[in-house]
Amino acid sequence: MRILMRFAVGVTLIFLAIATHAQTLRIGLAEDPDVLDPTLARSFVGRIVFAALCDKLFDIDEKLTIVPQLATAYEWASDNKALTIKLRPGVMFHDGEKLDAAAVKFSLERHKTMAGSNRRGELAPVATVDVVDPMTVRLNLSAPFSPLLAQLADRAGMIVSPKAAQAEGDKFGAKPVCAGPFRFVERIAQDRIVLERYPNYWNKGEIHFDRVVFLPIPDATVRLANLRSGQLDFIERLAASDVPQLKSDARFKIAKITEIGYQGVTINVGKSELAQKTALGRDPRVREAFELALDRDGIVQVAMDGEADVGNQWVAPTNAFYAKNMPIPKRDVARAKALLKEAGVTNPEVTPKPPTTADAQRIAQVVQAMVKDAGFDVKIQSTEFATSLDLADKGQFDAYVLAWSGRADPDGNIFNFDACKQPLNYAGYCKPEVDDLLNKSRAARDVAERRKLFEQLAAIVLKDRPIVYLYHRHWLWAYTAKLSGLRTIPDGLVRVQGLRFN
Repeated sequence: MRILMRFAVGVTLIFLAIATHAQTLRIGLAEDPDVLDPTLARSFVGRIVFAALCDKLFDIDEKLTIVPQLATAYEWASDNKALTIKLRPGVMFHDGEKLDAAAVKFSLERHKTMAGSNRRGELAPVATVDVVDPMTVRLNLSAPFSPLLAQLADRAGMIVSPKAAQAEGDKFGAKPVCAGPFRFVERIAQDRIVLERYPNYWNKGEIHFDRVVFLPIPDATVRLANLRSGQLDFIERLAASDVPQLKSDARFKIAKITEIGYQGVTINVGKSELAQKTALGRDPRVREAFELALDRDGIVQVAMDGEADVGNQWVAPTNAFYAKNMPIPKRDVARAKALLKEAGVTNPEVTPKPPTTADAQRIAQVVQAMVKDAGFDVKIQSTEFATSLDLADKGQFDAYVLAWSGRADPDGNIFNFDACKQPLNYAGYCKPEVDDLLNKSRAARDVAERRKLFEQLAAIVLKDRPIVYLYHRHWLWAYTAKLSGLRTIPDGLVRVQGLRFN
C-alpha cells in the first residue's frame, strides 16, 4: 500500500513538474486543508496555504512581535475601546478590486456574522467597524480587548474581496479571492492546491516563484521520500525519527523551532449527552487519575523522539504567561488507582478518536499503554482528520487527540477552547468564574496583571481538565539546500516572501 501511495504521489508530482517550470515551489503538507475560506477555516495546514494566498492586517515576526502587513499603522483610543488602523495604499485583490476601508469593514463583519464562522469568538469584543476615510478603519469595542492585534495577525485579520465573497456566498472557499502574493488556480481534494503569482501584489519584489503547489501527503515517510527524490522542495512536520539521517545529507537542510501551540487530549465534559455516560466525562477524579497515569517525558521520547518540550498548560513553560503556580505533575500510578477507587470506578473505558496523522496515532498508542497501568481500558478509534473535527464539533467522542498550532497571544490558546459556547470548545466546558477571568484577561493591557489572571485561570481549569496538555512540538521542516530566505516563526507557517532558489 505504501509503495502504491508513493507511486501515485510520484506520478502526480512528475506531471506537475512537466506542466510547470523551475520556478515552482512544491510544498508537502501533512494533511489536506479544510475549506479555503478564512472565515470558516480551522485547520493548521490551511493556515500554511493562507500565508501564500491571503494577506492579513498584521503579521508576527520571529519574536512574536506584531508587525504591519495590509495595515501600515494603528492607534488605540485613550480608553482602549477603539482601534484605528491605517491601510496600505495601492493593494489590489486577485480579482482586480481595490482593497480599501470598506473592504476591511466587509471582511471583519463577515467574520463576525457569517453562519458557521470560526472567527466569531476571536472578534467578539468588536462591536462595530467604521469607515473613517477610504484608507482608515476604526474598530469600536464593547470592552478593552488586549489580544485584538494578535487576532488580526491571523485569519481574523485576513481581508477577502467583497465582490467575490458576495457572488460566491458559502461557496467562496472553493474559489477564494484575497490580496496575498499568490492567487488561487485549482484544488483537487486529497491531491493538490495550485496557486500562481499575482502580478499586482503590493510587495511583489519579495516574490520569486511563479507557482506554489501544495500537496497533502499524510504519510511522513512518503513526504520525505518525495523530498529526497527531488519531487518536493519543502516538507512540513518532518518525522522526528528521520532527523538524524537527513542531517547527514548535504542536499537538505532542517529547521527547528518550538511551537507556540500544544498537543493535548480534549475530554468531552459537556459537549453532548455522551459526557455524562462516561466516567471520564462526568467525574473530575477520573480525569485526574488519567493525567496522573501519564509520563510526559516518556510520551515525548516515544511519540516525538525527544523533539518536543513537555508542558501541562496552553503555553509552554518558557512562555512569559506560563502559570508557575501549577507546575507539571509527575506520574503517580498509585495515586491514580486510589482516585479511581474513590470514584467507585473499575477499569473505566476510554475510546479516543485521534486523527490518522502520525503524531496523533503515536500519542494515542503511548497514552493507551501508560493509562492501562492505572486500570483504564483504552480502545483507539482512528478517524480521518476532517471527519475527526466534525465528530468533535458534534460531541461524538469521549477523548480527542488535538494539536493546536497556537497563537501569539495566550488568549488565542485558551479562550475559544474554555469559554462557554465558543466555536472551538470541543470539550463543552463552561464555568462562569472561568469566563469572568478570561474576560478580565482580555481587558487588561498590563502584562503583570494578565499573568496574575492566567495563574487564577490555571488553578481552576487545570483541575477541571477539559484538556490534558501534554507537550509543545518542535516544528521540524526539511527542504532542499537550494532554497534560501526561509524564516522560522513559532506559529509554524511558511512565509513565501523572500523565498527563492539559489
